[in-house]
Amino acid sequence: MPVTRAARPVHRIRSLLLAACLAPALGLASPVLAETALLNVSYDPTRELYREVNAAFAEEWKAKTGEAITVRASHGGSGSQARTVIDGVDADVVTLGIPSDIDAIVKLTKKIPADWRDKQPNQGLPYTSTVVFLVRKGNPKGVKDWNDLGKPDVKVITPNPKTSAGGRWNFLAAWGYAYNQDKDVEKANAFVGQIYKNVPILDTGARGSTVTFAQRGLGDVLPTWENEAFLVLQEFGADKFDIVVPPTSIYAEPPVALVDANVDRKGTRKAAEAYLAFLYTDKAQAIFAKHRYRPLKREAADKADLAFLPDVKLFKIEDLQGNWDDIQKKNFDNGGLFDQLSKAGR
Repeated sequence: MPVTRAARPVHRIRSLLLAACLAPALGLASPVLAETALLNVSYDPTRELYREVNAAFAEEWKAKTGEAITVRASHGGSGSQARTVIDGVDADVVTLGIPSDIDAIVKLTKKIPADWRDKQPNQGLPYTSTVVFLVRKGNPKGVKDWNDLGKPDVKVITPNPKTSAGGRWNFLAAWGYAYNQDKDVEKANAFVGQIYKNVPILDTGARGSTVTFAQRGLGDVLPTWENEAFLVLQEFGADKFDIVVPPTSIYAEPPVALVDANVDRKGTRKAAEAYLAFLYTDKAQAIFAKHRYRPLKREAADKADLAFLPDVKLFKIEDLQGNWDDIQKKNFDNGGLFDQLSKAGR
């Protein structure tokens, strides 16, 4: 009997079921449903971190749902990564190095809602960090605090704050240190300008600056996040470098957000939301501490890992310069303080 249009879908389903049943007997592969894939667009120094986080999430997702999932990660300077999302990269989530980079995506694309901070626990911060100094073994230049970075004989390696969140945190940390000395804006500006006179090269991302300092051997001090400093000791040898923790440093905020427009178009909202929620679980929090980031839930971390993260007097740049719109405009937009200092230092 001819198959009618109405019966055709049922016929196809029966055929698929029959094929699935006969496949093992015939030595054929069973039909496989396409697995879910997520893209996490992240910043430079998180390569090792998210490799472990993504594997742990995939394992948990499989255990809970029975479904396989792949989480791919893209890395680069945080500002450059934000630009790729603005230009159309199909990120499901962004885990960037500074709030202003997510704000840029909000303003220029509307793919992320303006109230993105309120969509996640702790204002979208599953972990934090701070800036320490990596120096040559024995600390030959005697670097102990931020003021030492302005000495004429100290060469400082730091990434470009126009493209790197790490570069912006270094810039803001130096400015905040100087401003907190006597609350003088002009003196703080001049202090940062002196440091950048000591910078021989500006890499586009934090990992690039790490390579310049540790592998190419340029510079005397690398201001960098704790995780990156410890990674250098691990990869290049603790016999070659020392970590100097300044008495005061900045409260670094690497936020996470869902790219709402992308996940709705791709149909990945459920998985992407679960991925971000996973970052706040005890399992992920322990991984953050293992990789020398400061977890939101310290009680979830191994005490041995927390021992590498000493107490430091931290300041928030928002308390000194206002909201992130103001911080970005004052310092890093075209014609901002960084451009002014760069022009003056030529």
